[in-house]
Amino acid sequence: MSKALRYANQQWPKRIKILDYENTELDNKLIENKIRPLALGQKNDLFAGSHEAAQRIAMMYSFFGSCKAHNINLYEWHKITLERIPELTALSS
Repeated sequence: MSKALRYANQQWPKRIKILDYENTELDNKLIENKIRPLALGQKNDLFAGSHEAAQRIAMMYSFFGSCKAHNINLYEWHKITLERIPELTALSS
Protein backbone atom coordinates (compact mmCIF):
# COMPACT_ATOMS: atom_id res chain seq x y z
CA MET A 1 0.00 0.00 0.00
CA SER A 2 2.82 2.40 0.83
CA LYS A 3 4.39 1.78 -2.58
CA ALA A 4 1.13 2.68 -4.33
CA LEU A 5 0.67 5.83 -2.23
CA ARG A 6 4.26 6.89 -2.85
CA TYR A 7 3.75 6.44 -6.60
CA ALA A 8 0.47 8.41 -6.52
CA ASN A 9 2.20 11.19 -4.60
CA GLN A 10 5.02 11.36 -7.16
CA GLN A 11 2.47 11.63 -9.97
CA TRP A 12 0.53 14.45 -8.30
CA PRO A 13 2.12 17.32 -10.31
CA LYS A 14 1.17 15.56 -13.55
CA ARG A 15 -2.32 14.77 -12.32
CA ILE A 16 -3.03 18.35 -11.19
CA LYS A 17 -1.69 19.77 -14.48
CA ILE A 18 -4.72 18.35 -16.31
CA LEU A 19 -6.89 20.96 -14.59
CA ASP A 20 -5.14 23.66 -16.68
CA TYR A 21 -6.98 22.38 -19.77
CA GLU A 22 -10.73 22.79 -19.46
CA ASN A 23 -11.60 20.69 -22.54
CA THR A 24 -9.76 17.60 -21.31
CA GLU A 25 -11.97 14.63 -20.61
CA LEU A 26 -11.15 12.94 -17.32
CA ASP A 27 -12.94 9.82 -18.53
CA ASN A 28 -11.74 7.55 -21.33
CA LYS A 29 -15.17 6.05 -22.01
CA LEU A 30 -15.42 7.73 -25.44
CA ILE A 31 -12.17 6.16 -26.62
CA GLU A 32 -13.06 2.79 -25.15
CA ASN A 33 -16.36 2.81 -27.04
CA LYS A 34 -14.55 3.64 -30.28
CA ILE A 35 -12.06 0.79 -29.98
CA ARG A 36 -14.52 -1.80 -28.67
CA PRO A 37 -15.26 -3.22 -32.17
CA LEU A 38 -11.52 -3.68 -32.69
CA ALA A 39 -11.13 -5.47 -29.40
CA LEU A 40 -14.05 -7.75 -30.20
CA GLY A 41 -12.58 -8.53 -33.61
CA GLN A 42 -9.19 -9.49 -32.20
CA LYS A 43 -10.51 -12.80 -30.94
CA ASN A 44 -11.85 -13.62 -34.41
CA ASP A 45 -8.55 -12.56 -36.00
CA LEU A 46 -6.86 -15.55 -34.39
CA PHE A 47 -8.64 -17.62 -37.02
CA ALA A 48 -7.74 -15.46 -40.05
CA GLY A 49 -5.96 -18.39 -41.68
CA SER A 50 -2.56 -16.78 -42.22
CA HIS A 51 -0.39 -13.89 -41.11
CA GLU A 52 -1.09 -12.04 -44.39
CA ALA A 53 -4.85 -12.44 -43.95
CA ALA A 54 -4.60 -11.09 -40.39
CA GLN A 55 -2.66 -8.07 -41.69
CA ARG A 56 -5.37 -7.41 -44.29
CA ILE A 57 -8.04 -7.64 -41.60
CA ALA A 58 -6.12 -5.16 -39.42
CA MET A 59 -5.79 -2.78 -42.38
CA MET A 60 -9.54 -2.95 -43.05
CA TYR A 61 -10.39 -2.34 -39.38
CA SER A 62 -8.12 0.70 -39.45
CA PHE A 63 -9.74 1.95 -42.65
CA PHE A 64 -13.27 1.45 -41.31
CA GLY A 65 -12.36 3.15 -38.05
CA SER A 66 -10.91 6.15 -39.92
CA CYS A 67 -14.05 6.45 -42.04
CA LYS A 68 -16.24 6.31 -38.96
CA ALA A 69 -14.12 8.92 -37.15
CA HIS A 70 -14.42 11.29 -40.14
CA ASN A 71 -18.16 10.66 -40.64
CA ILE A 72 -17.61 9.11 -44.08
CA ASN A 73 -20.45 6.94 -45.35
CA LEU A 74 -18.52 3.76 -46.06
CA TYR A 75 -21.21 2.28 -48.30
CA GLU A 76 -21.33 5.40 -50.53
CA TRP A 77 -17.52 5.64 -50.67
CA HIS A 78 -17.23 1.98 -51.61
CA LYS A 79 -19.95 2.25 -54.27
CA ILE A 80 -18.36 5.32 -55.90
CA THR A 81 -14.89 3.74 -55.79
CA LEU A 82 -16.05 0.51 -57.44
CA GLU A 83 -17.89 2.50 -60.12
CA ARG A 84 -14.73 4.49 -60.92
CA ILE A 85 -12.33 1.55 -61.17
CA PRO A 86 -13.13 0.82 -64.85
CA GLU A 87 -12.28 4.44 -65.70
CA LEU A 88 -8.78 4.21 -64.20
CA THR A 89 -5.73 3.62 -66.32
CA ALA A 90 -2.62 1.85 -65.13
CA LEU A 91 0.44 4.01 -64.62
CA SER A 92 3.54 2.85 -66.41
CA SER A 93 6.64 2.57 -64.27
